[in-house]
Amino acid sequence: MKRCVIVGSAAINNYIKVKQYLKDDDYFVYCDGGLKHMDELGFKPDLIVGDFDSHDNPNLNVETIVLPCVKDDTDTAHALKVCIERGYTDFLFIGCIGERIDHTFGNVALLIMLKEKDLKGTMIDDYSEMSIVSKEESIDDSFTYFSLITLSDSADGITIKNAKYPLENGSIKSGFQYGVSNEVNKGRTATVSCKSGNLLLIKVF
Repeated sequence: MKRCVIVGSAAINNYIKVKQYLKDDDYFVYCDGGLKHMDELGFKPDLIVGDFDSHDNPNLNVETIVLPCVKDDTDTAHALKVCIERGYTDFLFIGCIGERIDHTFGNVALLIMLKEKDLKGTMIDDYSEMSIVSKEESIDDSFTYFSLITLSDSADGITIKNAKYPLENGSIKSGFQYGVSNEVNKGRTATVSCKSGNLLLIKVF
């Protein structure tokens, strides 16, 4: 099945970088204010979801789910749930990290939802690529830095190889986030694995 790309309303300044991640056969879902990115991204929506409190409904000849303004889910969360129900297993989020820190945290939490369902999720912004470590993840030396942040009380059994700061079967507690700003050894590919907990891997461009 195609990968599902969910576009939110957060600012995108580096469209060139973001567009490097997009593929012609992706399934594009624009969430309300995310519609402002449509022309710059160059991809038409396959689905539009929103309560249209931040962007007018464009009334395109495209499937559109109109949501009430008073609801528990954000537009992005609702879009994700719809696409999970439709069988998508691989998700890319863009325009989901930005000025609204509350929406940012809420959107990052969607990566946990996907991990719990054994689905794949990646989130990118102008500066980084983010995912939850669910198996051994690799980081090549094209990234300037990478960081590990636990989104649980504790992430345990963490192993980091081929990096400036290696780790063997370690733990990161929520109150002591010492996994920030690691570096891949030049000419190598670093790997990260985690046995338990929700460990956010942030690869910095």
